[in-house]
Amino acid sequence: MSRRRRRYLVSSPALALLIATAGCSQADEAAKATVPTPDTEVAELCRNLDKQLPEKVDGLVRADPEPKSALTAGWGDPAIILRCGVPRPPKMNDAEADGVTVNGVNWLLEEQDDGSFRFTSTLRKAYVEVTLPEERTGGGVSPLTDFAAPVKKTVPKGIA
Repeated sequence: MSRRRRRYLVSSPALALLIATAGCSQADEAAKATVPTPDTEVAELCRNLDKQLPEKVDGLVRADPEPKSALTAGWGDPAIILRCGVPRPPKMNDAEADGVTVNGVNWLLEEQDDGSFRFTSTLRKAYVEVTLPEERTGGGVSPLTDFAAPVKKTVPKGIA
């Protein structure tokens, strides 16, 4: 065996390791989301919502966060995250709180310290929270249009 061939064989495990680690990055990791723990009735509404959620939101393909749950969903990277069955946000008690209505669904709007926006549905039997990372806020509330029909279909009006 030639010296050149021998050097290739010796370094091939290192080369394989380099190739394997080069393919792994933070972008390959699934987004993470805390899974809510609602009561049984709300959890059932959330499971029904999960079955109606679109495969694409604002043009982004669905890629659910970890841990996998019917109470959480995600789209894109950085991910738009939906969590269903969250507790009522304290900000809903503020008469001066900002809100938007998108295709018949009312949302509380809260800007977060990291530049992201959190929207929580109001006047529904379950609170549905959608977080838009800062990188996705340029389109305004357009992702909420993709959630309106599934929320209206599966989460009845009322107060949770």
